[in-house]
Amino acid sequence: MIRTKENISNRKPKQAVILAGGLGTRLRPITDTIPKPMIPFHGKPFLEYLLEMLVDQGIERVVLLLGYLPEVVTEYFGDGNKWGLEIAYSITEVEDDTGLRLQKAKHLFDPVFLLMYCDNYWPLNLDKLWNRFVSHDVSVLVTVYMNRDNYTRSNIRLDEDGYIEVYDKTRTAENLQGVDIGFFILQRDVIDMIPEGNHNFEKTVMPRLVKNREIITYPTDHRYYSVGSHERLKLTDVFLSRKPAIILDRDGVLNKKAPKAEYITNWAEWEWIPGSKEAVCLLKKAGFLIIIVSNQAGIARGIMTHEDLSAIHEQLQNDLKSCNGSVDKIYYCPHGWDENCECRKPKPGMLFQAQRDFHLDLTRLYFVGDDERDKMAGDAADMKTVLLNESFTLNDFVRKELNIIG
Repeated sequence: MIRTKENISNRKPKQAVILAGGLGTRLRPITDTIPKPMIPFHGKPFLEYLLEMLVDQGIERVVLLLGYLPEVVTEYFGDGNKWGLEIAYSITEVEDDTGLRLQKAKHLFDPVFLLMYCDNYWPLNLDKLWNRFVSHDVSVLVTVYMNRDNYTRSNIRLDEDGYIEVYDKTRTAENLQGVDIGFFILQRDVIDMIPEGNHNFEKTVMPRLVKNREIITYPTDHRYYSVGSHERLKLTDVFLSRKPAIILDRDGVLNKKAPKAEYITNWAEWEWIPGSKEAVCLLKKAGFLIIIVSNQAGIARGIMTHEDLSAIHEQLQNDLKSCNGSVDKIYYCPHGWDENCECRKPKPGMLFQAQRDFHLDLTRLYFVGDDERDKMAGDAADMKTVLLNESFTLNDFVRKELNIIG
């Protein structure tokens, strides 16, 4: 094993290395004149979004490994000063595979660095990745999208501890359950494992690391967005539009909670918290997408039915019409505590479902709740979580924190 706790600094990486040299043949004719990381979205290239995210995460230096049309990248980004970065370039042959590109640029790398693909955007939380990396005796950490929605074809199977059990670049092995999306934390010495010649890093090195149990994963249910194919460009465009959105708990945020172990089972029992209806209408007027996520275990307990809940939510929407308001989507968990579902808060399943349905960047959004389960769910999804109480209501938050006053 390459890594020991003694030979790694406790300081998280300040350098990112981005593989950005491919031809992007699947994106022709767009890539006839520009490399794929320079495809524009809302007035700036995809790569710029990646670099801005890296700056937000404390990265100070970036090495771009280029091959195809490198001048398009270098002329746009220069030395990186405009973005608060130091950018270095390693420009090699277009035909060079990822392993050879890394070998040729190794002298530019820190002892431990963040390695990324140029065509995937995923809302990075570098602190969480780093903490997971240093808590395991491994050489590499790789981020894995768990692919519960069959967004793509999986290429990884994990064991119960989060180590890679099978890495299959052909994506044909049985029971694969996730896909690596890059965002590696990598020891520089791992590059020495790449054979001489023009080789693919993942094909040649990853299987050896898996065999030696040297790769820990960072599993995520937050979808990634890419410029890997024409089909993905539309979704990526929606994601990077960053439409204003907010996610709300229901009971204790919009309406007064029922007593403990009791539930709101019909509209007659609903009582708006003062100002909460007006706050929803202010959000809608300001152009926000408004989503509700709510635990409703009364269904599992037989106290109410799905139809009862639908009737309440239908009346909720009707009531909001009085101030030109509405809710765009309501997610609820009907399960009990002992059913071990993925949707019941404090698990973040409903938040990730909303993310996928509306192509949201949860790290940029507020989740507004009223108890510790909401805080735990929001934290697990890397959201900005706010808890309300009797002296700080939704109306207070919307007006004072979001500065929406109508």
